[in-house]
Amino acid sequence: MAALTSEATKFWERPLDTLDRAEWEALCDGCGLCCLNKVEDADTGRVYRTNVACRLLDLETARCGNYRMRKQFVPDCLRLTPRLAAELTWLPDSCAYRLRAGGEALPAWHYLLSGDREAVHRLGRSVVANHSFGRAISEVSAGPLEEHILADDADDDG
Repeated sequence: MAALTSEATKFWERPLDTLDRAEWEALCDGCGLCCLNKVEDADTGRVYRTNVACRLLDLETARCGNYRMRKQFVPDCLRLTPRLAAELTWLPDSCAYRLRAGGEALPAWHYLLSGDREAVHRLGRSVVANHSFGRAISEVSAGPLEEHILADDADDDG
């Protein structure tokens, strides 16, 4: 597949608040990392990442099993907006929404540049691939989220 590089298709370089819904949705690299559950410390407000995926996340494809109706099944699922993309510190560093909200370019492996939707998985930047935290598991079988806090978050004092 050829990379999408014509001037007409470089919508991802524009400010996020100028994108239409289809362009906004197209920014997603399909990693599924934002669909991993988080645990918030009630005293400090600190958010810890886990390797536990939302029950709707297909761990073989990193896609939501019912994206259009997800809020009906998972009421606390966030609808990402340009404002939230700039504010949510738990979004992955490689997240296109987070990068563009910060005025940064997409990584070369992003499918909008490379034309390769599988690159995110092959490079270990998705829930499909094994990460340093291990393979993601579904919340259906995970048990207490506190037992699944990622080591890099648990060891970090900050």
